[in-house]
Amino acid sequence: MYANVLQKACIQCGLCPTICPAVFTLSDNGESAHAVIDEIPVELQADARLAADSCPTGAIVLR
Repeated sequence: MYANVLQKACIQCGLCPTICPAVFTLSDNGESAHAVIDEIPVELQADARLAADSCPTGAIVLR
């Protein structure tokens, strides 16, 4: 599983790194969130799904 954050849709609310900090982070330069790892390990996939489902703008795409 891989995560992609749609930059134009992200509003920097901070939910994704709060829910799954091993996969998501907010940029220090004020840009949108992004995934910090390439392939999401099996043990983090449930948290990554929860982060994607919790995103208020649907900016997280999991594949």
